[in-house]
Amino acid sequence: MTYTMEEVLEFVRDNDIKFIRLAFCDILGVQKNISIMPDELERAFKFGKSFDASAISGFMNVEKSDLFLYPDPVTLHVLPWRPQQGRVIRFFCDIKYPDRSAFEGDTRNILKQAVKRAKDMGYDCMIGAECEFYLFETDENGKPTDVPYDNGGYLDISPLDKCENVRREICLTLEQMGIKPESSHHEQGPGQNEIDFKYSDALEAADNFITFKSVVKAIAERNGLFASFMPKPILNESGSGLHINLSLSKNGENIFKNTKDGLCGEAGQFLAGVIDRILDITAFSNPIPNSYARFGKFEAPKYLSWSYENRSQLIRIPASSDKYTRMELRSPDPSCNPYLVFALIIHAGLDGIEKGLEPPEPVDFNMYTASSEVLKNLKSLPENMKEALDIAAESEFIRRILPEATLRKYMALKLDEWSRYNESADHIGYDKQFYFAKI
Repeated sequence: MTYTMEEVLEFVRDNDIKFIRLAFCDILGVQKNISIMPDELERAFKFGKSFDASAISGFMNVEKSDLFLYPDPVTLHVLPWRPQQGRVIRFFCDIKYPDRSAFEGDTRNILKQAVKRAKDMGYDCMIGAECEFYLFETDENGKPTDVPYDNGGYLDISPLDKCENVRREICLTLEQMGIKPESSHHEQGPGQNEIDFKYSDALEAADNFITFKSVVKAIAERNGLFASFMPKPILNESGSGLHINLSLSKNGENIFKNTKDGLCGEAGQFLAGVIDRILDITAFSNPIPNSYARFGKFEAPKYLSWSYENRSQLIRIPASSDKYTRMELRSPDPSCNPYLVFALIIHAGLDGIEKGLEPPEPVDFNMYTASSEVLKNLKSLPENMKEALDIAAESEFIRRILPEATLRKYMALKLDEWSRYNESADHIGYDKQFYFAKI
């Protein structure tokens, strides 16, 4: 629902709101927030709320560290898992300098610019995220263990599926927040789940994804469990992906709606643009060393290919019709910053339209059983995080889209991360220590 500042202030007065969270993401997509009291909200709308940006990954240096949060009134959500007396609400915020100019490291604003470019070209971009996650047991102190909550498999039901009540509670909580779940089910791995929610415009989709992760973790904790979005938390089981379903409409018409008759025109050009730049984007869509353990296994892609319906491809066109027809990008994972990744995908596709790129021929065979002779002519996704970072560092596309300071700080953080990982004698132990409980 869309709110004005005045309507928000009235809502706070009339609904026993006692705490207000001003939320934003750091450069890596980790949600942060400051809580203020209701009497401070109007001031925050008008003048912003300052914070120490030198303490946030990828933001400012200590010698010039003040940034300000300005709540976006349309992102108002009550947090249903918090007490119903003295209720808590949350806003996503725009991040600005003291002079009120936009902070270039605000990745939410980077996505806004991508959406604006699409609109300027006559397109509305819609995104639906399909996100997988694992539920693990906790020990007597409430600390995460590596024991999955159940041993269920794909689409199993109770008693094999012990997660169904947790998924139900997550779905009901999302619904209370205005995020509409469409389906939920047990995934392939033990304790692995997927919940899909309704598509929306790109900015709202990114906001919803960040909200989704916080809801899943909160509800899991309330049930004595731990939720992990690490891409590959169990080495020999299915990885967790973030499948990005994307469609474009022009003059109210979905340009993908006739793709079952052949991928051509703007839809084909957009898809071709994404394939053309996916190697550049991978350092952002798959941002941790553990991301690369997922590729090429359990329906996760490895090669730069597309097809209709085929789940072994990088991009597939699902069997849908009319407004639901779309392309599904299957390589990203839940450890990414969705604002950055959605922005880069949109820009890549729009470049494809502007350049009139033609998509490669569809690859209709099973990529997991194909011979090396068949696969040798296909490019593959990066083998590891360092390879992906090297490609991004040389990419004119990335330098054109991301502000120089933002790119420099992101690369510095990630190269340091890779160095520490690469020097570790126990990569699995490193993943568990630095990613399992934090992603």
